Parts: sequence; structure tokens; C-alpha cells
Amino acid sequence: MSHNAVSPAAPFQSFHRHGFARVGAATPAIVLADPQANAAAILELAVAASDKAADLLVFPELGLTGYSIDDLHLQDSLLDAAEHSLLWLARESAQLSPVLLVGVPLRRNNRVYNCAAVLSRGAILGVVPKSFLPNYREYYEKRWFAPGIGLSGLTIDLGGKDVPFGPDLLFAAQDLRDFVFHAEICEDFWAPNPPSTTAALAGALVLCNLSASNVTVGKSRERHLLAASQSMRCVAAYVYAAAGPGESTNDVAWDGQGMVHELGELLAESARFATSAQMVLTDVDLTRIRQERMRTGTFNDAATAAAHPEARFRRVEFSHQPDWSDRGLMRALRRFPYVPNSAKLLDEDCYEAFNIQVHGLIRRFEATPGDTMVLGISGGLDSTHALIVAAKACDVLGLPRRQILGFTMPGFATSDETRDNAWRLMRAVGVTADEIDIKPAARQMLADMGHPFANGQPVYDVTFENVQAGLRTDYLFRLANQRNGFVIGTGDLSEIALGWSTYGVGDHMSHYNVNPGVPKTLIQHLIRWCVATKQFDDATGEILTAILATEISPELVPADAEGKIQSTQDRIGPYELHDFFLYHIMRHGQSPAKVAYLALNAWQDAARGEWPPNFPEAARHSYTLPQIARWLEVFLFRFFQTSQFKRTAMPNGPKVSSGGALSPRGDWRAPSDAVANSWLVQLRAALKGELVED
Repeated sequence: MSHNAVSPAAPFQSFHRHGFARVGAATPAIVLADPQANAAAILELAVAASDKAADLLVFPELGLTGYSIDDLHLQDSLLDAAEHSLLWLARESAQLSPVLLVGVPLRRNNRVYNCAAVLSRGAILGVVPKSFLPNYREYYEKRWFAPGIGLSGLTIDLGGKDVPFGPDLLFAAQDLRDFVFHAEICEDFWAPNPPSTTAALAGALVLCNLSASNVTVGKSRERHLLAASQSMRCVAAYVYAAAGPGESTNDVAWDGQGMVHELGELLAESARFATSAQMVLTDVDLTRIRQERMRTGTFNDAATAAAHPEARFRRVEFSHQPDWSDRGLMRALRRFPYVPNSAKLLDEDCYEAFNIQVHGLIRRFEATPGDTMVLGISGGLDSTHALIVAAKACDVLGLPRRQILGFTMPGFATSDETRDNAWRLMRAVGVTADEIDIKPAARQMLADMGHPFANGQPVYDVTFENVQAGLRTDYLFRLANQRNGFVIGTGDLSEIALGWSTYGVGDHMSHYNVNPGVPKTLIQHLIRWCVATKQFDDATGEILTAILATEISPELVPADAEGKIQSTQDRIGPYELHDFFLYHIMRHGQSPAKVAYLALNAWQDAARGEWPPNFPEAARHSYTLPQIARWLEVFLFRFFQTSQFKRTAMPNGPKVSSGGALSPRGDWRAPSDAVANSWLVQLRAALKGELVED
């Protein structure tokens, strides 16, 4: 197969089909200076990993002999046994799925090298010698080993076969796209310019470290810092396996730390200080890594600055034969990509997001002629949040909140609940509050247009809705003219993505919008955070909490005969799904089929996985694949085909989340006349035969 191939028999729920590779770190309990016993222990873990459809398993440095055997590394008998055990391990693992990275001392040209041997399907694909040999404090590696620095284009004889040898090796699967990896060894990781940096620039997406780092107080934090930063800086996954039980404790100790990072995030970590063998597996997103590199020009510039390392690396290609069956997804997924599951991180994110909005507004207010801020207050989430942002901006500036002019503008479908909430909120916050009933002006406009509603007919079409939405914004702009102020917009990132706004002189437009970088799913947490951290007094906190429980509705169409009000999410779909789609498509460029797969794994079981702190039990929903596919089609059509013209003309407002924003002057630039066919066709083809309604 080619690198781009997917098995035609692969089911939709195969993790390999969607660009994942299952990788892991393993720490066997070793026997010092007994390569055959250690090879058997390695094989046992490899079999367990193969049973779980693993693709790559990294073992500790010098794991075939033990790292801490000192001068025994120079004994021919031991080196012979290590080589024989390596060849045995290659043969015995021929039917196993994972590529094995095994630490072994090997002789070449009258030198001994500290090596990573790469084994796959019975073959030794290559051998990577350690580049940097520590020779300070407790380390003395230059006594035994030669460095691999500068070696290129070489081979080593193993079992009568010439095997690629050198730090200039990349390993690339022919039949699993983007599965390209590199190996470095322990101290290489601590160097100012690790070999893995150059390897990443040459094309490796998964960076592996076979380590025998002994443990001292704080060493684990150091490893985490290095692995996280290397995976982020190199736009890669980083797999790290450290030596553990069985190593000599003559003068040092070992903790067997194994971990996998992806783009700076810890995906999985083994138990430390175990007395038996440990293994940790997780699924790394190769497509996400590749997409991130495509988006990061600095990464490509660095390759140019390094004189294009891909021209100097040898690419060892191999037939990986991945397991295309449905083996589940071994990776935690956030249902709310914009909202952390950790209470500490959520508090930090809310603090930053709120202050980004507040200080963005402060700067714009200082730069704009006028002395008032004008807002329309509906009693819904977005205008509520915009109002408290404006109130906090006044507090920081030392201005009275009465310089905020808040207007509630009831229309034909405004409920008593939201109108009362708007008034209660404005009074609690202490702004200058007023009300303008837009119904008379709306009736006049509809009559002038000859709309059937003017003759008493219950016609609630888009014209009926937009007459009201447009009048509200028109009033706000004229009030700003009259009262020396500017209009603060309230539309959030989720609405902007879906084009859920009335274009031009409607809720689409303002002088400055404080919410365009905040998705609907985060706004709720921001308001809760303001209440919990006492940003405002208790009376304000009480009304903010009440507003959080209000149904999301534009309130432009009267309730039906059964009293059911117009529901935004009934019409365009759940915002929690749309925010999930937006993050993975806009931020990471994932295909619709991949996004559907991720959404299914995140949302199919409400009892599985984490929820954000204090998330209401009653709001913990689940979704089936047909439901996900239905709303994903809505998202794709609205996002790619019908809404860009609104985004192209959107007002200024601050980017808030690293998940991206949709300003045409920032994260997202696209034509207003594109079509969504490519995305819809890809989704439908991928889901053919999968959508059996419940």
C-alpha cells in the first residue's frame, strides 16, 4: 500500500482509519547481565501490547543487558549474548503488531555503542546509536561507549545481514499514513539541540526515547517538562521509557517512568516505583500532528534554517500491517474542547478569558470618542455576559457603571421571564437602564412591506424575524449617535461559526464585539466563574445563576399552541456538538469523518469519561452516530457554504481561545462563495452503511 492508503475493509470505528497510532512505553523487570532473560521479559510485554493492537512500543535504554552493569559492557561474552538475544527477540516477535524499540549494546568497527534497535515483523529495521554520552556526576558512559554523533550512511552486521546504522534514520510505515518515527537515547533528550529536533524537521511525527535516567527528587518533573516542551516545540508526539525494577541500586535508584506526550499534552503515564513490569499505551493523533505542522510556518522555516534535514536522513520504509479492525480508542477525549475538565485549569482559563474580554473592551473604549457603552439586554446568555464584561471594564477604569446604557427591547415573542431577567440584571449591576418596545415600529415596517402578519395572518418567516432583529440593532446605533457612545456586540463564536445572526444592521453588527472569541459552551462557565469568584455582589450572582437556566432562544417567533417557545438548538442543533465540530475542523483541519468518529467516542456514553467541574447532571447528554451525523451535516453546510459572508464583514473583537477565532483578519480566511460539497461527500461516503437509526 501507499502511505495514503486505508484498508477498504476497515470499519468506520477503526482507530487506524482515522489517523491514530497506538504507541506505548514499557518497563520490564530486568535481570542484570542476562540478555536472554531480559529478551523474554521484553517479549512478554510485546505480546500483551500486540493483543491490544499496539503499533509502537518503546523499552528502556540498554534493556537487554541492564544499564547499570558498568564495566560488564566491555565483556565479549555479554556482548555476544546481547546480540544473540536481540536476533532471538526479532524472530520471536515476527507475528506481533508493534514495532519494538529495544536498548542494546552493540559492537561496530572496534567500538561499543549504546543503541536502540528497531524490530518489526521479524526484521531488524535499523540501529540508532546514542549521540550524547553523559560523563559527569554519577554518569561515566564514555568509559564504555563511543558516541554516534556525525555517523551517517552506515550499516552494521547483525546475524549476517547489513542493517542501517546511525542517528540519521527515520522509520516510515508504507501502509499507515503519517506513522513516521525516530529514536534517541536518554541524554540525547537533555542536550541543547536534541537529535529528535532535527529528526522532526526531517519528517518524524513520533519521537521516541529509550532512557535509563535514574531517579532523584524532582527528576520526574524535569522529564515531564522536557517531554512536554519537546513534543510542543517539535510539533510531535514524544514517547519516553525509563529503566525500572532490576537495575542495580549500588549508588542510584530507578522509578521506571513511562509517558506519552502529544503537542505538549500528557496523554498517558505509567505508575512509578513499581516492583513489577509496567506498560502504558495510548493513541496518538498523527493527522492532528501533521495538520499542525502544515499550519505552523515557523516549523517549516526552521527546516529551511537547518538546511533541510530530510535531505540528510535515511528513510527506512517497512510494511507495518496495521490492525484495521475496531479496537476502540485508547485516548481521553474532551466533550468540550474549549472547556477544561480540571477545576484548576478551568479557573485559570476563565480568569484569562474574562480578562481578555475586559481589557480588549477597555482599550477600545479608550481609543473611541464617546463616554458611554450601549448594549441591548435580552436576558439571554450572550448579552448577559457582554454586560458583565462592560461592568468590569468600568470598574477597572474607575468609571461609574451608569455610563453603560442598557436597553431591553421586547418584541412579539419576548417572554416575561427573559424581560424580567433583563431588568433585574441591569438594576443589580447598576447601569442606566431603559426599555424600548419595538412592536409598534415592527408592525409599521411589516405593514409598509405588505407582509401577511400585518393583516393578522400568523406568518412567522425570516422576514418577520429579521424585522425585529434589525430594529433592535438600528435603535442601538441611533441611541449611540444620540448619547455619545458606541454599541457593544454580543454574538459569540458558536453563532458566528453557524451564521446565526441577522446580517448588517442586525445582531451581526456592532462597533465592538466582546464575545466573538468565546464559544457558547464556555460562556456558561465564564458566568458561573464570575458568580463563584465574587466578581459581583450576591444580588448580581443570584440573577446570573437564574439566567444560566434559561432556554437558549432568539425569541422572535411566538410560542406554539402548546406553549413551546422557539428553541435555537431544536432548529440548528446542540451547541455542545457544534462547538466540538468547530474546534476539530477549524483549529485542526480534521476531516468530517474523523470528527464524527471523535464525537462518537466523546459523546456516545454520558457515563464514560470526565465532565467539566460542577456540570449539571441533567445536562449530561449522549448522542448516537445518526444524531451526530445529522448535526454535523448542518454544521458543514452552514460553516462552509452559507455563513462566510457574515464573517467577512464582522466587527472587531478579541481572540480568546487558542482553539481559534473566525475573524477574517486573524485565524480564518475563506471565500464567501465556496460550497460545502467536498466535506459533505466525504462524510456521507465514510458513513455509508453505518447510519442505522435507533
